[in-house]
Amino acid sequence: MGMFAVIPIHFLSVEHLKLEARLGRQKGEATGMALGLLSGWGLFLFWIGVWISPQPRFDTPILSGFSLQLPVIGVRVPMENLIPATPLVGLGAWLGIAGVRETTLKVSETHRPDRIVTTGVYSRVRHPQYLGGLVSHIGMSILLSGWYALLSTPIVVVLVYAISWKEEQELVKEFGHLYRAYAMKVPMLVPRLFFRVNR
Repeated sequence: MGMFAVIPIHFLSVEHLKLEARLGRQKGEATGMALGLLSGWGLFLFWIGVWISPQPRFDTPILSGFSLQLPVIGVRVPMENLIPATPLVGLGAWLGIAGVRETTLKVSETHRPDRIVTTGVYSRVRHPQYLGGLVSHIGMSILLSGWYALLSTPIVVVLVYAISWKEEQELVKEFGHLYRAYAMKVPMLVPRLFFRVNR
């Protein structure tokens, strides 16, 4: 429910032009940045809450004798969960960090770009940080054996798509045909792994 609660705040935070028209340039920019920080960190914290909240844990008894106990949250991690979850969490973290490196932490936190980034991971997918979040969500749900977390994946996908769609509507308003041209070449959330060879 917390994830749903921050979506309207996020939607408002990316409406840079509307906020500036209503509040003036400086107040609009400051308000958008504050709302962006609140919604971004709120979404992140609620996402973690989905993973660690009390819920039924699924058990995979293949290697039941081999497990790790996570003392902070009191969850036993079976090896058969650790093995598939580790590369998913690693890939998700890499996508998130690569996205932040390309755009800067300030832009990532406040959702206020001053240019269209088309290099690095952004040459393969338009929303690498959200894709990284989705991949990590699946990995963490498996790692922590969280039934509710795993079953919430379709809802999380819809939320991430809605956030990405709203951001793109605002990016088109701000950057016009430049963003449209970029969006025509690079997929939104399912990356193009190989470049096409033009002949």
